[in-house]
Amino acid sequence: MPDEPDNRRDFAALYRATVEPLRRYLARLLGDVGEAEDVAHDAYLRVHPTISEHRAEKPEALLYTTARRLALNRLKRRRIAPFVSGAWEPETTASPAPGVVEQVMARQELQQLEQAIGQLPEGCRTVLLLRKVELLSHQEIADRLGIAISTVEKQHARALRLLRALLTTEPTQTITSIAPPTAKEAHP
Repeated sequence: MPDEPDNRRDFAALYRATVEPLRRYLARLLGDVGEAEDVAHDAYLRVHPTISEHRAEKPEALLYTTARRLALNRLKRRRIAPFVSGAWEPETTASPAPGVVEQVMARQELQQLEQAIGQLPEGCRTVLLLRKVELLSHQEIADRLGIAISTVEKQHARALRLLRALLTTEPTQTITSIAPPTAKEAHP
């Protein structure tokens, strides 16, 4: 290509002349062909601006020095945080499934939630289950139960408030002990 600048031809020529020997050198140094290709690629990226601007007296020496330093840095990181390359064995990897402790805790929390829902007044419980389990909107719940939408909203809010109170207090506490005091209880 006659209109191609000299600096692009210089870098392309350097690349063609050094890519295979550089990869072999890095593979011997690192002990891994894939990793050697990665380091070689990084080295070419780092030296490209310098070589393209003709600021390097010995571009091949600059390339090999840069590649060697990148490889040594990679070897240092391996010693600090060793990482086994290759296929993962199922016996040596962590399971994504919850452990026994997590399963027991989840069962206990579910049991507490079921007990708390069972203590809710009938209207609150019905609205809560329709909203959270069947995923109905407030309007759909009002239509199904034949009540006003404002009643559904109030029952839903009350159910959530009571559940929060039940689940944050002692497990043996009942709904009657956390209900707001009646007029007679407030003023004896």
